Amino acid sequence: MKDTVINIISATQTGEYRIRLLFDDNTRQEIDFKSFLVRSYHPDIRAYLEPSHFADFRVEYGELIWGDYELCFPVIDLYRNTIEHYPPTTTAAA
Repeated sequence: MKDTVINIISATQTGEYRIRLLFDDNTRQEIDFKSFLVRSYHPDIRAYLEPSHFADFRVEYGELIWGDYELCFPVIDLYRNTIEHYPPTTTAAA
């Protein structure tokens, strides 16, 4: 099976924390980053709640990045619009 490389070819801010992405296979996603930013406890990530700081993103080498990779996401997560991952829930044996 051949692995396919997916790249972002453009990114446009459509709301305060929303970005529309176009991938090289013509797939489009519009991602709302607000809940990710609000839920983070890390001050370097929470800094992107400042709208002008958030708006300072770019597409480089097929990836969406802020700063010097201070904030970035796996392309596959952006492609699937699943930037937030939650630990699996487990039930204790009785």
